[in-house]
Amino acid sequence: MRSTVTALHLSIVGRVQGVGFRAWAVQEALQRHLRGWVRNRRDGSVETLIIGEPDAVAAMAAALRRGPPMADVVDVHQSAAADDGSTDFFERPTD
Repeated sequence: MRSTVTALHLSIVGRVQGVGFRAWAVQEALQRHLRGWVRNRRDGSVETLIIGEPDAVAAMAAALRRGPPMADVVDVHQSAAADDGSTDFFERPTD
């Protein structure tokens, strides 16, 4: 039987660029066996798509609200998303 997969799109606002946020997010996501991607946005935010088991996705979303030690997350915009078929979790180029 195939397990349920959840996908969330998040936009993280605050001091989230120049603090190792993307590398940290990749490490956190891979530890949780998630798929998707993370990238910087030109507006200074970080955007991510996380795909996986519902509990792991929820745990990652909570971790993203805290961020790595040097980050200062001010706000997170979260919405349901579709599975884009990513086979791993990786950094995408800035958009």
